[in-house]
Amino acid sequence: MIAVFPRAGRRIEHAYTELDLAAGSGTRQQQNVLGDPRLLARPWDPASCVDPQLRAQIWQWLEQVVTWLNHEYAWDPDSMIPSCWPRHPHLVHEIAVLADFRRRAGLAVTADALEEWHRYALPAFTDRMRQRLRQHCQDSDHEVWPAQGRYTRHQGDESRRHRAMAYGADVATLAEHFGKRGSATAGGAGRPNPQAIDGMQTDVERRGPD
Repeated sequence: MIAVFPRAGRRIEHAYTELDLAAGSGTRQQQNVLGDPRLLARPWDPASCVDPQLRAQIWQWLEQVVTWLNHEYAWDPDSMIPSCWPRHPHLVHEIAVLADFRRRAGLAVTADALEEWHRYALPAFTDRMRQRLRQHCQDSDHEVWPAQGRYTRHQGDESRRHRAMAYGADVATLAEHFGKRGSATAGGAGRPNPQAIDGMQTDVERRGPD
């Protein structure tokens, strides 16, 4: 009647174990061996999983999770995750988090977490997916990104230059404010340092953009 939620691979479970140890369940020695917890792989954030074998298991797991969701929860066709979901970065990010929530809910000793997943996490994901995809990628092949043109303009040299000028003006105003308050100490200590913003050097000694 129903299918079991897909189980994550061994490398994914190992990543979760390391995170649990770093979060406090491990000894000081174990935490020292793990190193900086900010560098640990987080399965709910695939971009943080830089080990190729771990990343491969992430994709395999998410593929199984999507198939499971489409079979167990998608009665209305509009609720189905499209087959081209790996080509939609917003879906990749959200599906990974949704899978993580469902995994944790399945490991809980009460039904509370699973009820929360059913009541909030899954419906919210479905609503956002519908809103973002609209009529794209329903019954045909993956469609070209509708926002491609705007994104290209956003990354264009002129747009980047205007943003860098706005950042520089803000930083210069902040530096001027600190200067008027007399917060700078001898030798310039305490003043903001020049910042590299959007690939451009912003000199906070200026009082505005060129």
